[in-house]
Amino acid sequence: MAKYGEIALKGLNKRVFEEILVKNIKKSLRGLGEFGYSRMQSTLYITPLGAADLDGAVDRLTKVFGLGAVQRCVKLPKDFSVIVKEGIPYLENSLRRAATFKVEAKRSDKRFPMTSPDIQRELGGEILKAYPRLKVDVREPDATVLLEIRDDGAYLNPERLKGAGGIPVGSSGSALLLLSGGIDSPVAGYMSAKRGVKINALHFQSPPYTSERALMKAEALAGKLTEYCVGVRFICVNFTEIQESAKKRCPEEYLTVILRRLMMRAANALCAEYGCGAIITGESLGQVASQTLSAIACTDKAAEFPVFRPLIGMDKIEIVDLARKIGTFETSSLPYEDCCTIFAPKRPKTKPRVSDAEKIEAAFGYGALIEKAVNERTVKDF
Repeated sequence: MAKYGEIALKGLNKRVFEEILVKNIKKSLRGLGEFGYSRMQSTLYITPLGAADLDGAVDRLTKVFGLGAVQRCVKLPKDFSVIVKEGIPYLENSLRRAATFKVEAKRSDKRFPMTSPDIQRELGGEILKAYPRLKVDVREPDATVLLEIRDDGAYLNPERLKGAGGIPVGSSGSALLLLSGGIDSPVAGYMSAKRGVKINALHFQSPPYTSERALMKAEALAGKLTEYCVGVRFICVNFTEIQESAKKRCPEEYLTVILRRLMMRAANALCAEYGCGAIITGESLGQVASQTLSAIACTDKAAEFPVFRPLIGMDKIEIVDLARKIGTFETSSLPYEDCCTIFAPKRPKTKPRVSDAEKIEAAFGYGALIEKAVNERTVKDF
């Protein structure tokens, strides 16, 4: 049973969100077996049609945005004696690991003769008979047994797993994520996907200053994000010639800001081509010289699309914690070169002026260089 999260509160558009959610779930469960799908009461019922990897399915479902909870369960007739006879053995694996438990019951079908408190009391008593070592703890139990009496049957499950929350990927359009090899940008992609954004990832490489391993690292991060993003298009642009040209022509203290602006200009072209409605970065206010208010304002002047910064108010510890949670931290921590650190000035300008940046850009022909780099891009779909 995959239970809706936020989309359960949607009004007339709810069906649109449901259809996108089901489509994403089907993609997520590919390769794990054949499944049947049905919807009722803000719940999606996913039933294996033959052999299937149910453990793998549950794990993937907890990473699908739009779901508030995932419950692996057995469907039984709406007969309490059958529920006890067939259901209690089903709970064995979960209750074996527990010292305390409680029963929660939800009676959606009011024709069922027992009330919810009756169900909780009677089923709890039967569980204690079958597993006398257990104790009841209604506040902080090791295991919570859930029984839902619905119109089409009784659903018994030993635990409710928290879903990923958010809204289905694709329901908010698509955006272009500036994906470096660092810790921050994959987390920014995750947070944007949670709000329904389909992710296209743009990575800048600078051979020979960055290695093939650095590129493989960025690709690995895009692959990690697919667990939550239902597929990621990875776009790689060679930035070497642009960086070398900027190094020669720009005042050193402005180099970082100018390069960020040129990245935005490349992103503009790709957003227009791929139909992206925004640019996403992993910037956090004040974290480095290019992320001061003045530097961000200077960078944004080069963008032709809205720039989303989901991490803007987070500190590094919070970002690292979330990177660990979504499984990108270890890959991001691999010691391979990052395009953004190439030619980094010793004393970058922390309060750059837009007018100064524009004058510096006007001194050399960046347009042809960006057009060439974008046209020679490579694309890989994960």
